[in-house]
Amino acid sequence: MKRLAMIDVVGLTSGLIAEHGTFLKEWSKSKTVSTFEPAFPAVTTTAQSTYLTGELPSSHGIVGNGWYDRTDAEHKFWKQSNHLVHGEKVWETLKRENPDFTCAKLFWWYNMYSSADYTITPRPMYPADGRKVFDVYTQPMAMREEIKADLGDFPFFTFWGPKAGLPSSQWIANSAKWVEKKHSPNLNLVYLPHLDYILQQEGPNGENVGTEFQKIEEVLAELITFFEQRGVEVMLVSEYGISEVDQPIHLNRLFREQGWITIKDELGREQIDLGASKAFAIADHQVAHIYLQDQDLKGEVRQLLEHTPGIEKVYDGDDEFGEGLGGERAGDLIVEAEAGAWFTYYYWFDDALAPDFARCIDIHRKCGYDPAELFLDPSLKFPPLKIASFLLKKTLGFRALMDVIPLDANLVKGSHGRRNVPTEEQPLFIGSQKARSATDVHRIILEHFKPSSQ
Repeated sequence: MKRLAMIDVVGLTSGLIAEHGTFLKEWSKSKTVSTFEPAFPAVTTTAQSTYLTGELPSSHGIVGNGWYDRTDAEHKFWKQSNHLVHGEKVWETLKRENPDFTCAKLFWWYNMYSSADYTITPRPMYPADGRKVFDVYTQPMAMREEIKADLGDFPFFTFWGPKAGLPSSQWIANSAKWVEKKHSPNLNLVYLPHLDYILQQEGPNGENVGTEFQKIEEVLAELITFFEQRGVEVMLVSEYGISEVDQPIHLNRLFREQGWITIKDELGREQIDLGASKAFAIADHQVAHIYLQDQDLKGEVRQLLEHTPGIEKVYDGDDEFGEGLGGERAGDLIVEAEAGAWFTYYYWFDDALAPDFARCIDIHRKCGYDPAELFLDPSLKFPPLKIASFLLKKTLGFRALMDVIPLDANLVKGSHGRRNVPTEEQPLFIGSQKARSATDVHRIILEHFKPSSQ
């Protein structure tokens, strides 16, 4: 049976390869290189779910990296259960056609309780004493200790946050080699996030982008060569390109000015009460879902959004995501930023009243994506001392906050999520044939495994 490694290189674009590539320029000469309009919204979980099911969010239900659950009256960001993704996944189709087919899914999202044969995903442990112990979750479960014994612990601090960098992508690449040597799956799905960090911090034209591109290209050169020497065909895909931004838009502050946001005082800090708010935004890069508890406000909210500088388009949620699962999770309205703009989740007017988690790396409590988590607060005089103090307190068993994240959205220079972006910033596919759309990635994987006679 044929074998394939599909490597998801986050943020990879034709523009970056043209400007900084060496190995990839040469390697791609023997491949078909194509760009395509990104999945909408152009964010990680939506794009990946579209690639793996061949369906749109109206069917697979992943309308963003997070959404508001109307039943629980809570936002849900970066959940991990594969059951959230509806529709038949590509490996399920292939396994149905050939029961001997095997798939490894390494760090692609929604990787817990997946039907893939071998999976690894980041998953901290949360003991009852309040600690957070960084770890990974694997299937089969025993693989967790086996791979850590051989590769060492996953460098979680370099997967997200101010220290995000190459070690996490290097560990993931090594895990792909480890799984290939141990199990030789027919399909190996590998996720390498390294470029995402510098591109959001500095934008696509940042002074350090070339250096960081060369680092991930070296990892790719080694990984691609490894696979090809073992007879595994390699294809590369990206989820989106990063665009330069300089205009943060604070939708929830805008709604609060209209009296639509309900704020709860929690120990002297302001906490947004989504279930009691008339209208609020779940922000996700350059796209935001707007949820309305009072449908009579829809026209007024839409008019406000359409006259807000930095917003390019306002969509009706039902029209954009359909009446199925996508419509259930999507906002009543969806807004797309203009080029150069992006959406924050911020709802407070006074930074002194911001919730305690706002200055922390806390991807689940925030009602939106927060790229400021990639930065250390520049107002801190001695950040290493503050971090060391936090770690000492935790070691001694005291409760403590690692509140080192800035509240200055202007630090962020790169974002994504928009549908219409220049060709050089569109997602990229390098493989056996041209990908004309996000759903085409699914088709190409299936066709790769068809018998030659077909």
